[in-house]
Amino acid sequence: MKDITTLLHAILKRCRQMIPLACCCWMGCDDSARGRFTVVATTSLIGDAVQNIVQEHAEVITLMGPGVDPHAYKATQQDVKHLLNADIVFYNGLHLEGKMADILHKLSKKRPVYAAGEAITPAQQLVDPNFSIGIDPHIWFDVCLWKQVVQYISDQLQAADPGAAAYYQENTAHYLQQLDELHQETVQAIQQIPAAQRVLITAHDAFGYFGRAYDMEVRGLQGISTVSECGLKDVTDLVKFIIQRKIKAIFLETSVPERPLQAVVEGCRKSGYQVAVGGYLYSDALGQAGTPEGTYHGMVQANVQTIVNALK
Repeated sequence: MKDITTLLHAILKRCRQMIPLACCCWMGCDDSARGRFTVVATTSLIGDAVQNIVQEHAEVITLMGPGVDPHAYKATQQDVKHLLNADIVFYNGLHLEGKMADILHKLSKKRPVYAAGEAITPAQQLVDPNFSIGIDPHIWFDVCLWKQVVQYISDQLQAADPGAAAYYQENTAHYLQQLDELHQETVQAIQQIPAAQRVLITAHDAFGYFGRAYDMEVRGLQGISTVSECGLKDVTDLVKFIIQRKIKAIFLETSVPERPLQAVVEGCRKSGYQVAVGGYLYSDALGQAGTPEGTYHGMVQANVQTIVNALK
């Protein structure tokens, strides 16, 4: 009898140990336990593109949140953990994530890692001889180029997760149609600004692709990368340009410190010219999650509305 009692206690103890594990598997408290397909994106822009393709089918982890400058971003230990556990990784490339380059290169030997910049051809790239790398990485500001990026990301996802390929393809087609409409909206909106006033001055030179696509002259106080620093001569030259061209407004950026551009405003004031701050533009990151500006579509619309309202 004693042996039977001991055996029953052992069985009950084992059952109590198994119950939490069974509940965990049933409730889905751990994505890895469920085997859910996981995608890691470096920037919020890339993350949004992925999310529009996978919808609820896969988990999307974005390393850089709202207002984060990817040029100067350094990966955290948690970021590295996410990267190592990912089924597939997407980053912008074209040296946007400069300080993460070594990590991404090493990771590519262990995981599928893709640069969105590979979606565009060298002929489509903007080159700046003043930037050490030369290539402007801000490709998302041309909606037509971003469509190429979305299709490229979708192709890689379909290959990596073939069971969901048809679903991804359907979502991609729907999203590309939305981007077509966004491009046309942007073209029409910018045309409200008189041609002579279509000059976009920002904190750093992130809007080159936007200017080329939508017929605007673009000037940035800093270069393509925010890692580069502007000096007194840069401020003085920009002040002279603004006064000479009678620019109505200049624009701050949500992911770049505003002090340098405020120095330009002050320089204009001291020279007897009043230039307005037209508002904040989203440049290297989307807005807060849950807001319209927290999506690529809403970010573009918000930027365009801010620009048109200040310059028309």
